Amino acid sequence: MSRACVIGAGPNGLAAAIVLAQAGLHVDVFEAEAEPGGATRTLPLTLPGFLHDFGSAVHPFAAGSPFFASLPLSDHGLEWIHGDSPLAHPLDDGTAVVLERDLDATTRALGADGEAWKRWLEPAAIHWMEFAEDALGPVLRVPRHPLRVARFGWSVLESARSFAQSHFSSLRTRAVFAGLAAHSFLSLDQPLSATVGLMLAVSLHAAGWPIPRGGAQAISRALIGSLNSLGGVVHTSRRIDAAAFRELEPESTAFLFDTAPRQLLSIACDRLPSRYARAFSRFRLGPGAFKVDFALSEPVPWRAAECRRAITVHLGGTMEEIAASEDAVASGRVAERPFVLVAQPTLFDPTRAPQGKHVLWAYCHVPNGSAVDMTERIEAQIERFAPGFRDCVLARRVSPPFVLEAMDANLIGGDISGGAMSLRQFFFRPTLHGYSTGTRKLYLCSASTPPGGGVHGMCGFHAARLALREMRA
Repeated sequence: MSRACVIGAGPNGLAAAIVLAQAGLHVDVFEAEAEPGGATRTLPLTLPGFLHDFGSAVHPFAAGSPFFASLPLSDHGLEWIHGDSPLAHPLDDGTAVVLERDLDATTRALGADGEAWKRWLEPAAIHWMEFAEDALGPVLRVPRHPLRVARFGWSVLESARSFAQSHFSSLRTRAVFAGLAAHSFLSLDQPLSATVGLMLAVSLHAAGWPIPRGGAQAISRALIGSLNSLGGVVHTSRRIDAAAFRELEPESTAFLFDTAPRQLLSIACDRLPSRYARAFSRFRLGPGAFKVDFALSEPVPWRAAECRRAITVHLGGTMEEIAASEDAVASGRVAERPFVLVAQPTLFDPTRAPQGKHVLWAYCHVPNGSAVDMTERIEAQIERFAPGFRDCVLARRVSPPFVLEAMDANLIGGDISGGAMSLRQFFFRPTLHGYSTGTRKLYLCSASTPPGGGVHGMCGFHAARLALREMRA
């Protein structure tokens, strides 16, 4: 039986391993950390009994992943919790814009902008799985359903600010769209920022923005259960360096790296053609994240009651304020009033904290590798929309970029996106050939390949499919 090795047990590495195991290969996955999952781990970061998601907390693309949907993950314990509402965006007048999973309900809530919202999102939302198969794959290919992706295609070149001003008349709708687009880590005046906002909006209505019961680790455990059922094995606390790679190489048919490009270079640079090595070394990192996990004595006391219905809350106020925050980061500065992404899982999953207590997950964007302490600024933004929040805090765990990288070597400088999502790196991710390294036996399957960041496994799925095709050629 042919043997394949996967380096890294994040969602993409595990997805690649499953595809290879389904094809009949013996698959070994090597993970440097004691707990597999990469950014999809759940850890006791503050006080006993409080379980916090280390990386991703809310999972629209995991719930809506075409590959994950093909696997019996529920048989391995994965249960999605959708909560009452996916997203709330509070404003300074004490109200909040709420996006409901039901598209018609959101259309009504957005008033004069509702029909424009629905017109843009409904075709892709109704046919989500077909749309996602095209959208969450290699960029330079003929889509299976070209008419469904054509509407989004031109938005690649449009900025979020331009899109919002062109299509939405209400400042409230522009604000909530700006929050969606800010997930891109781009300035809202840059190309692609509108596309990211639209993709997240479509996923919200098509798949929801759910959390896994018990935390993000449940996704990794379900993927590992699926892999184990096919005979694959995950080896934890096994960091693969250049020496370990050389020992494994003679016995293996293929290697798939769920790593950043520069980590692949550090392990197997001498196996790569020089043009690929140069491209990998020049691949640009994205901005970093500064994260704070809170243990709370009670739920966040939001001024806007609507926020208490939402799994995710975006804190940033108006479109102009969010744009200013992201412009600062894009210019290499920290924002005085950062856009803050918040998840409150224990409102809907009480298993994550002692009875009556809560966890809160929050982060903002900072320049890659920033050493500036953003704790006070993050808490000030929460307090702005939830007066009395600080009185609820029992403990906090602060994770600046260097801590995130220490806990997951892929998060270089706190980059949780697998590299900058610039227009160039949208097409060249990390090269024009995507998952290929120019060496038939070696492949890249991380978020540094198409379609990029997010917990969806599609990078690993497509990389493994390429590896299998080339093995059989």
